[in-house]
Amino acid sequence: MLSEALLCFGASSTSMDEEDTFENCDKIFINTIFPEGEDVNLCISHASNSIGMKEIPDYEVKMGEQYNWIKKTQESFHPVEVTEGIWVVPEWRTPPNIQATNIILNPGLAFGTGEHPTTKMCLLLLHSLIKGGELVLDYGTGSGVLAIAALKFGAALSVGIDIDPQAITSARQNAALNNMTPDKMQLHLVSGKSCPPLMDAKTCGVVEEQKSNGMGISGREKYDVVIANILLNPLLDLAGDIVSHAKHGAIICLSGILSQQLPYIVERYSPSLDGISVSEMDGWVCVSGRKMRNLADS
Repeated sequence: MLSEALLCFGASSTSMDEEDTFENCDKIFINTIFPEGEDVNLCISHASNSIGMKEIPDYEVKMGEQYNWIKKTQESFHPVEVTEGIWVVPEWRTPPNIQATNIILNPGLAFGTGEHPTTKMCLLLLHSLIKGGELVLDYGTGSGVLAIAALKFGAALSVGIDIDPQAITSARQNAALNNMTPDKMQLHLVSGKSCPPLMDAKTCGVVEEQKSNGMGISGREKYDVVIANILLNPLLDLAGDIVSHAKHGAIICLSGILSQQLPYIVERYSPSLDGISVSEMDGWVCVSGRKMRNLADS
């Protein structure tokens, strides 16, 4: 979870190694690369707080030689088969099945490569939900993978929103890679000024209605599907805003949640959602439910 949070708060890449030097050692070491000029201390502090760690973990900062970490990261990405006939394919790889639904992706500095269990679960859920013609909101779009997938599955319009300019840039590039035109896939950079303390970084998603290039994302009770694959604390803090964008009776999907964090999400969203269901993969969960038709927006 800390590894995911570090990526959301400024890290360029992370990798984890279990310490094998000592027997019965339960420590996990996270190696993280930060862009030059990034405030490493602030990033680690925000990342730790965002997942509810009581103490900031011990860490050491080393200044290494500059190298092409993007190329190094790209080498580790391979086509991912989400389910039969659906692939997430890095731009620099050849699709294994040209006849499949191939989501072409270059994540750049944004989160969302299709390899993480939360992304896979969200893609599977979208595939089951989209019947054709839906309006979909991707709340905290990252690389844009979910917004692109929704259109490939048959949605009429997908809107991706994020407070990270790099995410919007990445999502826009990925939209072009998949031949998604602006009238089908809209992307909006929104303000994070109203985020709660310690949530004013890349995981906040939308916290207030904003307009970008003349296109608003106010969309109260507009969307048939609202999907938010972010982190626990923003999902809790921004629950009212997330729910407010869905039509009455619409499906709301939530992920970026560890299995042990599920009770907090269920408790927070139970007053707003009917028929809550949960899928689980490798210790992560995806929660979905239907917005209550008689729900009065607060």
